[in-house]
Amino acid sequence: MTVSLPYVVFGVTGRTGAAAADALLRAGQPVRVVVRDPAKGQPWAERGAQVAVADLTDLAAMTSALSQARGAYVVSPQHYQREDLFALAGVIADITARAALAAQIPRLVALSSIGADRASGTGWIGMNRMFEQRLGDTGIPTVFLRAAYFMENWTPLVGAAVDNGTLPTFLSPPQHPLPMVATADVGRIAAALLQEESTNTSIVTLSGPEDYAPGDVAAIIAATLGKRVDVAVVPEAAWPQALAAAGFSAAALAGFIEMTRSLNSAHIDIKSDPRAVERAGTTPLKHVIAELARH
Repeated sequence: MTVSLPYVVFGVTGRTGAAAADALLRAGQPVRVVVRDPAKGQPWAERGAQVAVADLTDLAAMTSALSQARGAYVVSPQHYQREDLFALAGVIADITARAALAAQIPRLVALSSIGADRASGTGWIGMNRMFEQRLGDTGIPTVFLRAAYFMENWTPLVGAAVDNGTLPTFLSPPQHPLPMVATADVGRIAAALLQEESTNTSIVTLSGPEDYAPGDVAAIIAATLGKRVDVAVVPEAAWPQALAAAGFSAAALAGFIEMTRSLNSAHIDIKSDPRAVERAGTTPLKHVIAELARH
């Protein structure tokens, strides 16, 4: 009996990786999940997945995790509590690229972000740009999956709105729609792209079924809870204080501020790279926000 080679999935302790691995398993595909903590792999092993243990900065372990596989969904987790988060992202990008070459993996789907085509002025997204560039240099056929603003980014702000009837937002103006996407759709599309087995390198931008504004988020919370919810734009001077509880390092805070400024000014724009192919997820914002508001 011929045993099919697995698809390797990173980030299964996060939302997009878990969704990608789930979609592949549901499709009957063999899967190898990569975790740092073996205990985190146990639920996946119970579903029939192989489990590889690797730190993203360990070249030998990464090479082993990527070996004898049909393709891989790779991510670069961002460590917002560290001052050296950009340097660490560079190391992870380099190790991932070197391991993929050493493992001779035939293709990759790499999680990135809208704005990764911009050379500067994008804050945190500069880490995604490094990831893209280093993987691109390998020559391995790769789909760079540039996701829009995650709907789940609203989680702590929805909590505040549930508690006090006011939704704080760093995005402005509050009625200006932006592309947003559910992380479940990111993982599902990543799994679909892996199974396409194209031999080309490409860029895919991914948004939700429509664009949404902060005012839409507030309206969904209000409808879910049956009470009025106002929107309060946090002025930029107050951003550091508003984010004090988030545990960001000074470097991460500066990256957040630059990124958010660029979202508000449309320097970060889903349509800014003419090479990109647009795809849309199916999960509406209402599904994600109403679920958050109920919990």
